[in-house]
This record gives sequence, C-alpha cells and structure tokens, in this order.
Amino acid sequence: MGLAAGDRAPLIALADQNGVERRSDQLAGKALVLFFYPKDDTPGCTAEACAFRDSYADLQALGADVWGVSGDDAASHQRFASRHNLPYPLLVDRGNQLRKAFGVPGVLGLLPGRVTYVIDGDGVIRHVFNNLLDGAAHRNEARAALQRMGL
Repeated sequence: MGLAAGDRAPLIALADQNGVERRSDQLAGKALVLFFYPKDDTPGCTAEACAFRDSYADLQALGADVWGVSGDDAASHQRFASRHNLPYPLLVDRGNQLRKAFGVPGVLGLLPGRVTYVIDGDGVIRHVFNNLLDGAAHRNEARAALQRMGL
C-alpha cells in the first residue's frame, strides 16, 4: 500500500546524478515535488521530465524544490539531464529502496510506476498523483497542489 496525502514522507537521502547527497531533512522547510519515473530517456519519462523542466521556475516561485527519482545509475541520469537540460537533481535509487519506502506501485510487476508526491515543508505528503501514461500531467498536478497549499 502506497503512502497517501496526510502521511509523513520517509527520509530521503540519496545521491543525485553528480554524486551530491540530497536529503529531505536539509530542505529548511521548503516544499518538495518528488516524482518517481520508470526509466531515463523513454518517451513518457522524457515528456514528464521536460514538463517539470519547463515549469521549474514556476514551481520554485511557489516555494518548492523538484527532484526526480528512478532506479537508473548516475551515468544514465547525467546523460538524461544533459540531453534535456534538466535543471533539477535526478536521484539514484539503486535497488528501488526509496520507491519501496513510498510504496510506489509497479505495473504488472514489470514496469516501475510513475507517481508524483507533493510534500510540504514539514515533511507531510499533501498530494499524490499516480498516472503511468500521461507524464506531462504530473507537472500540472504538482503546480495545482502547490497553489492550493498557498505557499
């Protein structure tokens, strides 16, 4: 069973594509848009990542950081971020430990799911959006959730 709105988010402590450890307990009260995606450089994941890229300044203006997460390694994340000019970190979740901690569902037991969490500055999940097929919709959902939070 996945985490839901109102649940406390688990501690996030993973390295990004550049080897920098990203920790949720160091966000100093900022909101976080955390999106789990299946795989670097696949069509749906590229659409999703680029939608977050295109709205990155808007999401920051709403008081949030943006972090992407998949099970791909740092080298794959570096290529993906460079190829698409992604301005936010991509966390390396080898073994899918963070994915499991959040309870992100898979699809048919084969494909990792695509779920976005909007987490407030106190570490409480305020919105969850699960949609495998429409990657770009995740950005719209995150922006609307942040606006409702009134940050």
